[in-house]
Amino acid sequence: MDYRKIVPCLDTKDGRLVKGINFVDLKELGDPAEAGAAYSEAGADELVFLDITATLEGRKTFLDAVKRTVAAITVPLTVGGGIASLDDIKMLLDAGVSKISMNSAAVRDPELVRRAAEEFGSGNITVAIDTRSSSELPSGFEVVVSGGTKPTGLDAVAWAKRVEELGAGAILPTSMDADGTLAGYDIPMTRAIADAVNLPIIASGGAGTLEHLYQAIDEGHADAVLVASIAHYGTFTIRQMKEYLRDRGIPVNL
Repeated sequence: MDYRKIVPCLDTKDGRLVKGINFVDLKELGDPAEAGAAYSEAGADELVFLDITATLEGRKTFLDAVKRTVAAITVPLTVGGGIASLDDIKMLLDAGVSKISMNSAAVRDPELVRRAAEEFGSGNITVAIDTRSSSELPSGFEVVVSGGTKPTGLDAVAWAKRVEELGAGAILPTSMDADGTLAGYDIPMTRAIADAVNLPIIASGGAGTLEHLYQAIDEGHADAVLVASIAHYGTFTIRQMKEYLRDRGIPVNL
C-alpha cells in the first residue's frame, strides 16, 4: 500500500522550536525534542527538523538539538539547514538522521546533489525548494534561498527537474507566500512540481484546515504533507488528520 504521509515540521532557531509567517515573525514554542517525541508517539509518519537560520547565519546545524530529537523519536527524521558539504551530511547521518534536506547549497553547487546521492544513496537526499510567485518565469514560481531572503532567478519547475536528474530522492517544495498563513498550500506550485518529476513530493507551507491536507494530495498530487502550525498549536491531532484523509479515500497508515 502506498500511504500518504503526515509529516510534522520542527522549525528551529538557536536549537529551539519556532514558527513564523512568510519565513519571518518567529515565535518560540519550546523544545524540538519534546515536540518530536509527542508527534512520534501520536502517529506521525516522519518528522522534518529545519534549522531555519543556519544558512543565513553562516553556520552548521545545531547538532545537539538534532541528536536529542533523534533520541526522543521512533520515526524517520529529515534534517535541513546549514548543510553545505558531504562532511555535513555524513555528520548528520552518523548522528542517526534518516535523510538530509538541502536547499541553498544545492542551488549554489548543483553537483553537491549528485555527489551526495552517489555517496549516501538517493533515498537519503531530499532537496528543499523554497518558492515565491513570479510572473517573469515560465512556471510562475521562482526559487529563493537563504531563508527566503535571496531570489535566484531560477524557475522552480525547471530546478525540480534538474535535481531529479542529479539524483535527489525526494523534493520538499515550500511556498514562501503561503508559509504560516493557514490559508492553504500553494496547490498550483505543488502540482506543477509534482507533475514534472517522478519523485516523492512533500507539500509544505500554509496548512490551516484538514481540507487543505486533502487538497495538497488530491489536487496538488503530493505524496506527503508537512504540517506545523495546525499541529504545534493543537488545532488538530495527527490522528484527526489521518482519519479525515482516510474518510476521503486517501490511504494512510493508521
